[in-house]
Amino acid sequence: MTVTNRILMVLGLLGAILLAGVPAIAQEKPADNMQLVLEKIRADKKLLVAENMQLTEGEAKAFWPVYSKYQDELFLLRGRTAKLITDYAAAYDQMSDATAKKLLDESLTIEALGLKLRKAYLPKFRAVVPEVKVVRYYQIENKIHAALLYELGAKIPLMKSAK
Repeated sequence: MTVTNRILMVLGLLGAILLAGVPAIAQEKPADNMQLVLEKIRADKKLLVAENMQLTEGEAKAFWPVYSKYQDELFLLRGRTAKLITDYAAAYDQMSDATAKKLLDESLTIEALGLKLRKAYLPKFRAVVPEVKVVRYYQIENKIHAALLYELGAKIPLMKSAK
């Protein structure tokens, strides 16, 4: 399977979860179907990264713990995005200016936190792999993020205009 196909597969699952609103993420049932899907997505993403990073044994030993912590924090942002989508869907038919403002502010906050997270982890990744591989990893993450945004953008309708 090509890198692009694998990215699309992972994103399709992730996008479907985000678009569904993901109320099940907060549940604590480990056998829950949503939990299994999330674990599959994380495993597929990790496999995609592993296949494309070409890490040496020593690099891998240092890289994967940093990667795991980064993914945990990134997952929290994805959860916030899911809540934002759920809130948007709930308010869609009767959107007020106040709700629209709140949603936009939250969207921009999520974007800012994403940038802050990427910047915070940059020195951590630089400490464990050569710069070329850091750039390669950030490229992989950027491609996944761009595809996810495309998927969400294609499926989330524009806000209704005021009458």
